[in-house]
Amino acid sequence: MAANPHGSTTARIADSRACALGEGVLWHPRREQLFWFDILGRRLLSQHQGQPLEWALDERASAAGWIDDERLLMASETALSIFDLRSGAREPICALEADNPLTRSNDGRADPWGGFWIGTMGLEAQPQAGAIYRYYRGELRRLFADITISNAICFSPDRRFAYFADTDRQQIWRQALDEQHGWPQGEAQPFIDCRVAGVNPDGAVVDAQGRLWSAQWGASRVACYDSNGQFLQAVAFPASQISCPGFGGPNLSTLFVTSARDGLQDDQLAAEPHAGKLFAVDLPAQGQAEHQVVL
Repeated sequence: MAANPHGSTTARIADSRACALGEGVLWHPRREQLFWFDILGRRLLSQHQGQPLEWALDERASAAGWIDDERLLMASETALSIFDLRSGAREPICALEADNPLTRSNDGRADPWGGFWIGTMGLEAQPQAGAIYRYYRGELRRLFADITISNAICFSPDRRFAYFADTDRQQIWRQALDEQHGWPQGEAQPFIDCRVAGVNPDGAVVDAQGRLWSAQWGASRVACYDSNGQFLQAVAFPASQISCPGFGGPNLSTLFVTSARDGLQDDQLAAEPHAGKLFAVDLPAQGQAEHQVVL
């Protein structure tokens, strides 16, 4: 773990339920409730007031945004759907590569304008089989094609930029956005070349100061970069396959982080008994409240 100028930070287990492939951390700012997904386990998990909650799903789902106090916009392998937290009912509102049985959804997040960005990828991470889309006021538009493993979708607090990664290419890009509606302006620019450190960028989130926190698959860490893409520090976790970070808690100063067991051999699982669990670390940083999805 790199030196932390604010003192040591120690990760703890926030939820002991092991996911095959944890993803999609979402702190609902109104409910003050945490949600995340086990993609391969086909379930939505949650904690509320210290109690574990869980919903079984009929297909792989990976990311969500909050619509109101009782509904989420959920991304799955075939659709964007409205998920009712009271009944557990899911109402599809838009197809998402439903005609392609070889892909599924992956990383996603709501943007400051109420849109929802969602990436797809091949079920076997087939090269360039995925894409990144934006759902905005009833329209799903493809923004970027030929993505192998879509990840790191997040937004700067000044609304100027979106970020995204292709884990397979070990790159994070920064995309300028128009101020009025949040559509991409010009070409995406390389922002962080993770090949330099030999790490694989997975999910990411930007804090209120504009620093990007990147989960790095296979490296047992979340790395923090400043708004110019310069490495600042890293927080270590007791699992190698760290997948998605998200800020939550009453002051948005707790970083919740998912992990995965998928692909680990028996000896690796024996060495990583906490693989697949949800972790948390309290940081001298404050996240942005997750943006509300506008249907």
